[in-house]
Amino acid sequence: MHEKGFIKLFKGTGPQILAVLGSTIGAISDGMHYGWSAPFIPILEKEDSHIKISHSDVTWLESIYLIGGLAGLPVTIYSVDKLGRKASILLAAFISLVAWILIGVADNVIYLYIARFMTGLSGDVAFVAAPMYIAEIADKKIRGFLAGVIYVMMLVGILVVYAVAPYTPFYTSSIIGSAFVVIQLISFPFMPDSPYYLLSKSKDEKARRHLMRLRTHDDVDKEYEEINAAVKRQRSERGRPQDLVISKGNRKALIIMVVLNAAQHFSSISVMLMNLHSILKEAESEYVSYEVAGIMFSAFMLIAATIADVIVDKFGRKGLLISSSLLSGLSLLVLAIYFTLKNTGYEVGGISWIPIAAVMVYAAVFKFGLGIIPIVMTAELFPAKVKAMGMTLADFSYLFFGLLSVEMYQRLIDVYYLDLPFYIFASTTLITAVFSWLYIPETKGKTLDEIQFILKGEPIPERKQSHQIENDADEKDIKMTEINNAV
Repeated sequence: MHEKGFIKLFKGTGPQILAVLGSTIGAISDGMHYGWSAPFIPILEKEDSHIKISHSDVTWLESIYLIGGLAGLPVTIYSVDKLGRKASILLAAFISLVAWILIGVADNVIYLYIARFMTGLSGDVAFVAAPMYIAEIADKKIRGFLAGVIYVMMLVGILVVYAVAPYTPFYTSSIIGSAFVVIQLISFPFMPDSPYYLLSKSKDEKARRHLMRLRTHDDVDKEYEEINAAVKRQRSERGRPQDLVISKGNRKALIIMVVLNAAQHFSSISVMLMNLHSILKEAESEYVSYEVAGIMFSAFMLIAATIADVIVDKFGRKGLLISSSLLSGLSLLVLAIYFTLKNTGYEVGGISWIPIAAVMVYAAVFKFGLGIIPIVMTAELFPAKVKAMGMTLADFSYLFFGLLSVEMYQRLIDVYYLDLPFYIFASTTLITAVFSWLYIPETKGKTLDEIQFILKGEPIPERKQSHQIENDADEKDIKMTEINNAV
């Protein structure tokens, strides 16, 4: 993107960026929880571990995190609508803090079970409330970028826990994770609330004040009226659970989010993050240790997600999603073939660099699209009236398929070998590319209201089209400036 175009894109968005950072810094802690089992289970399995665990504990320490997320769904539904997006984010941070304290002082595996369950619950609340909050405070021109920040933060957390856990005392990660949560608990209460949420609760003047805090200009009347009209229109629509299926637009949004959330896990992401060290250890690479490879893996994911987050509003969601799914599927296929060769007695010493290369490519291309686009789209697709229900159901599918993929992986490798689950993951990821191409609409540059018309297959009203024309004119001005500078 041209420098002047980039500056124009982010001009006047400082308060929004600050609010998003406040709402997502706790996601670093969530990322540490998510990736916790990969480096810590090998530590706990050592003979000198201060906490003794069995083989069944290994599976349960992975699964109970996702079970906690499923158990947290009723809390999420109640919290985001009754307490609000902002209060829900703070509630999740407090639960995460308690969990870190339990992990830090644990001398029995029961403490770890309780903590992992709590972190699954807190992560569920946070990863519904924060994307809702971000989508509702963001200017549409950078909404994709801001929505992706939470995933970048989570990847920072995974990198931190992978880098710290193998080389420091057991409690160190708890101290670091707690620090990020405490920062959020102290700073985020001072951030503006969602104008959409405040208007939905008939707090009109407060909504206007908070919208003015989020913008760098006082002239918010036009945007305020647009938000108010959208909330009133969506409030007049039916908001019963069955309307997620009856309404054409809601039904399409739900299908897209369920499929994408299933695709994320059946592209092996939870299996990778929770078992990366054991997978790389089994690959027996002679080129790099699995501890170092884990740090490289998380670093590749972080870099790729950061780049994708910056360009998602320039190049759109759909193209990144399709290319990411294709390349992720191919890298998983290469990994599966390697394990097939190893399992059939082929001497893999000379090609033991392949699994390292495959997982690094996977880390980069997965987080470039399939790993970040669903979290961007999840808060864009559902109208306000059913947003809490829709996002919670989408989150349920995310957790359910995460649990299913982890359980499937553990059961298959016990009976067969690592190649079979990775053949399955490769196949489903390639199918996701086809689904994305045929079914998913492009939401880049569209307001939340415009997206609803697109999902319903209805023409966008003239008033909305005029705004799009203004955006197109802005882009044309940027291009003309680029041409003039080049000349």
